[in-house]
Amino acid sequence: MKKKIIPVIVALVLILIIGVVGFGGKLLEKYSYGKELADMDAYYGVSEGQLAILLQDDWLSEKAVLIDGTVYFDLDTVHSYLNEGFYVDINEQKLLYTTANDTVEAMFGAGEYSDREGSHSVEYVVCQMEGDTLYLAAEYVKLYTNYAYSLYDRHVQVYTQWGEKQTMEIAKDTQVRQLGGIKSPILREMEKGEVVEVLEEMEDWSKVKTSDAIIGYVENKRMTNRATETEVPVTDYVAEEYTSISMPGKVSLGFHAIGGEGGNATLADMLAEGKGINVIAPTWFSLTDNDGNFRSFASAQYVEQAHGSGMQVWGVWDNFNYKNETGTDVSSYEVLSSTAKRRQLAQSIVDTSKEFQLDGVNIDFEGLTEDCGIHYIQFLKELSVLCRSSGLILSVDNYVPFNFNNYYRLDIQGLVTDYVIIMGYDEHWHGSGDPGSVASINYVSNGLDKTLAQVPGEKVVNALPFYTILWKTEGAEVTDQYITLNNVDDYLARVSITPEWDEVTCQNYAEWQSGAATYQIWVEDAESIGVKLSVMSTKNLGGVAVWRLGYGTPEAWELIASYANS
Repeated sequence: MKKKIIPVIVALVLILIIGVVGFGGKLLEKYSYGKELADMDAYYGVSEGQLAILLQDDWLSEKAVLIDGTVYFDLDTVHSYLNEGFYVDINEQKLLYTTANDTVEAMFGAGEYSDREGSHSVEYVVCQMEGDTLYLAAEYVKLYTNYAYSLYDRHVQVYTQWGEKQTMEIAKDTQVRQLGGIKSPILREMEKGEVVEVLEEMEDWSKVKTSDAIIGYVENKRMTNRATETEVPVTDYVAEEYTSISMPGKVSLGFHAIGGEGGNATLADMLAEGKGINVIAPTWFSLTDNDGNFRSFASAQYVEQAHGSGMQVWGVWDNFNYKNETGTDVSSYEVLSSTAKRRQLAQSIVDTSKEFQLDGVNIDFEGLTEDCGIHYIQFLKELSVLCRSSGLILSVDNYVPFNFNNYYRLDIQGLVTDYVIIMGYDEHWHGSGDPGSVASINYVSNGLDKTLAQVPGEKVVNALPFYTILWKTEGAEVTDQYITLNNVDDYLARVSITPEWDEVTCQNYAEWQSGAATYQIWVEDAESIGVKLSVMSTKNLGGVAVWRLGYGTPEAWELIASYANS
């Protein structure tokens, strides 16, 4: 009997041992630390030659590349995260960067760049095309950008801002893992004494960044000695200083519309009318072709006469008058997108200004398409360098800002030009078929607020309309005609209409029937101009402009003079 029982007991004991071992193995497997190594290519999301980009503590979807030991970023990445100032001329195979006082140039594939001081060799290719993508050397970008970068095995750490960070010390040899959990794949081993930056602290694990910019998770119990460190910013970058030429006191500018050389003879009449102005801006110059040439009605005698009356003269260059006068097709895009043509135009503007002893340049390029925006801004940058070195005031005329025209980049204009002139009218415009005010008070005020969010107040000049529009609606047809400030009272008297003040637009408004037609007019007069000037006074602008001389009334000019002298 005993002999039969002993084998059974042995079997039960063996089963028990196996069960215990199996259960213990499962426990060991569950609670022991995993040893699986992470696939680092998959972790960084890179293939051969690529580098993941860690900007501050965030991974970008964009990738850098490593070519001959040099880090390169594609142009879009540079524009989006580092410096949008780099300009590319694909046709001429050039990379340009315009500073406050110079335009630096590098040819594609070259190991050098040039500026006004000459050619400078570097130990890398400045920029190069890979397929359809232009890549810029990180070191070259760094010459003009406040950022730092460090290259590691499969990634590059980029910093554009610096502050304080929380750190902890590794208390015992451990691992940094891809996720929080002992089974998560290991990113790398961590030795006692290493310091990590703590990005996010949880109950048992913390998200950290290692000294070689690996972001992963470490158990809290493996860390000690919490501290706060101040990050050290870049020390080899000096920000550009843009100097500006300012008028003493407020700008008070009158645009003088001149359609031919004979128009210069009206200067005395314009000066007699324009009480309180200190700048006259004759519309002398207009683009005539796609090569950057322009026609001129400029007169040295005119400038001498204006100077003798204490006026500055800012010559106006536009891109539409010659086209409107002759029907000649002139493409601003063709001119501005070519570095050679753009430079010729800018240099000719400055040379002509010097020839006629102008005090300033006024650029009035209207109707630009969005794809032309980047080229227009590059033109203004390059022109600003020439004007700055020549002592010429540079002003630019702009539409009231909206999202749909933000490619005119008031923020950049506010940096590189001396005055940003907002054409505070055309809320409803000739030919729009949409009756309404030319410049209601909310339109003017809101436009200035949007401008002031991007441009220093002392550089902002608001242009007022010395005209209004009479609207006629007959059935589905809407027609209109301009009426100037100095003619509106006579017109209303002839039609026996007395307008009434409208608190919404802050203008006198009239509406009447004549036959089957409905007429509407939102009057611009001394009363509406006065309200606009009062609003402008509260915003501390750089001045006022008027479109145009020859349209005003004595009452309106008195208000302009009072504002300019306030």
